[in-house]
Amino acid sequence: MATLGGVAIQFDVGVPMRDGVSLAADVYRPRDAGPLPALLCRTIYDKQQARYVEWALRFAEHGYAVVLQDCRGRYASGGEWAPYVCETADGYDTHQWLGAQPWCDGTVGTFGISYVGFTQILPAPLRSPHLKALVPIANQEDNFGHIYCDGVLHLANAVHFARIGDRVMRATSYPALDLDGLFRRLPVSDALAGVASCPPFQLFLSHPTFDGYWRSYTMKGRYAEIDAPAYFITGWYDNLVHEMFKVFTGWKREARPEARRLTKMLVGPWTHQAIGSAAPFGDVDFGARSAVDIPGEHLRWYDQRLKQIDTDIDRQKALRIFVMGRNAWREEDEWPLARTRFERYYLGSGGRANSLYGDGTLGEVMPSGGLPDKFVYDPDDPVPTLGGQTMFLDQSGPKDRRPVERRDDVLVYTGPVLERDLEVTGPVTLALHAASSAVDTDFTATLVDVHPNGKATHVCEGIVRASFRESVERPAPIEPGRAYDYKMPLWETSYVFLPGHRVRLEVSSSNFPRFDRNLNTGEPVGRGRDWVRATQTVFHDADRPSHLLLPVIPEEAGR
Repeated sequence: MATLGGVAIQFDVGVPMRDGVSLAADVYRPRDAGPLPALLCRTIYDKQQARYVEWALRFAEHGYAVVLQDCRGRYASGGEWAPYVCETADGYDTHQWLGAQPWCDGTVGTFGISYVGFTQILPAPLRSPHLKALVPIANQEDNFGHIYCDGVLHLANAVHFARIGDRVMRATSYPALDLDGLFRRLPVSDALAGVASCPPFQLFLSHPTFDGYWRSYTMKGRYAEIDAPAYFITGWYDNLVHEMFKVFTGWKREARPEARRLTKMLVGPWTHQAIGSAAPFGDVDFGARSAVDIPGEHLRWYDQRLKQIDTDIDRQKALRIFVMGRNAWREEDEWPLARTRFERYYLGSGGRANSLYGDGTLGEVMPSGGLPDKFVYDPDDPVPTLGGQTMFLDQSGPKDRRPVERRDDVLVYTGPVLERDLEVTGPVTLALHAASSAVDTDFTATLVDVHPNGKATHVCEGIVRASFRESVERPAPIEPGRAYDYKMPLWETSYVFLPGHRVRLEVSSSNFPRFDRNLNTGEPVGRGRDWVRATQTVFHDADRPSHLLLPVIPEEAGR
């Protein structure tokens, strides 16, 4: 057993699973300490990853036994990795093993980010008697929501599995790949041909609808069995923020009473790869107050749950959110906020809302008439991803959207100059009345803050695939030329548009490579080689009033 300061470390301890496979774990414990609460991190990213080793040492120095375990088939662990599906049983078996160790007092907490957040929540409904507290960060409710957004392939996320690799990460060499070229390959199923054998990528493409494969390891329908509280952490620009709100809502509404009562959520102005950081990203600096000591938050939670030390966290309201624009933290009791006024902002124009230089308007009065707006969506020239809720730091965040808004295939609707604060906190939705010349296509939307100097920063965004307009299980083509009503979630945010600023909405048909390009042919995702251009029509008249539904917080109540 190795020692580092006051911490004893034991490497590659075998943890037996029910099928005889042994998973490798490193154990960090305060030297000469008796039985302690244990903290578990089950990871596919290497139990020697610097971040988790740093956290383990800090937690051990604070009086916890800490276990970092390689998931099945990863790094030092035995067995074959079946992404996600193996984590429910393996997580439960590890809880049971850990709670029975002589250096554990029988109570277990869990931690980890992204995939490692998902490994925490999947076994929770099995209710190991040892599991008492979770801290899931930036994870999904089910993997369909990570790989697909309501039927639209998260292309960059799916290709990222080539970096994850089969047993070990390819983190060093992966950035040297021509990713732009890989993203543009058709059919999409050939994106990694000649580059990497990536069975998960092909598996995900073979399940383009929410079918039995995704249901086999979803949290949907399982919350009622959970009795351990969780402290969820995410960021407004996290690619999994939408999924995190699903999980938080499921826990708060359906879990067993004590878990419902105690569960919390923390949401900052962060992206997936920089949870807790105040480092500027995108084109906005949210200030030093946006930083949070994430390991310190873990200890507040664990001390309260596992050691019964009063850390004040139970007196904290259910949500602690960072209100962007105002750049201040605030606590809330529920989501959506009870005092929310869902207000409609109507799209309007004289028929030429194309680009930043068009005549698109956004206002609270429903237009009585007006010509529809048209644009041509060409899959060979997609609108590039620029900011937003993406996994990758270089693409994510509140970026200036003006380069995109100069394109004629982007409709731009801008509201009047604001005279007072407009706080938007909650789920944002676009009701879009639109037609296409194609049998299937996509529509996208982005909510933007226009600054007095003209800078147009990304707030939140969404996408809808026409064939999935009614169901993620049974897609159906559309009739070319016919107008349909689309309900498009732009996900969740908390943002104050300041006096002198303007609210803007962009509407287009692509966001590439965050999402795959719809080829407008109706072929299943991943199979199409050819594409056709589509003429898109957006209606905003009295009979078809396309509008943005904003969760507005009254100013006097929001402060």
